[in-house]
Amino acid sequence: MAKKAVATLRTGDGRNFSKVIKMVKSPKTGAYTFQEEIVIKDNVNDFFKS
Repeated sequence: MAKKAVATLRTGDGRNFSKVIKMVKSPKTGAYTFQEEIVIKDNVNDFFKS
């Protein structure tokens, strides 16, 4: 499914969006999980700050 999402971002209005992946450490177990989201290019830095 990830390939399809990335392929749609390359055409038309999708050029204004980016797929971002952030590694988040769980406070309970200490294990790392990945948080994926498709955001507007202007909001990429806000995604990593939160």
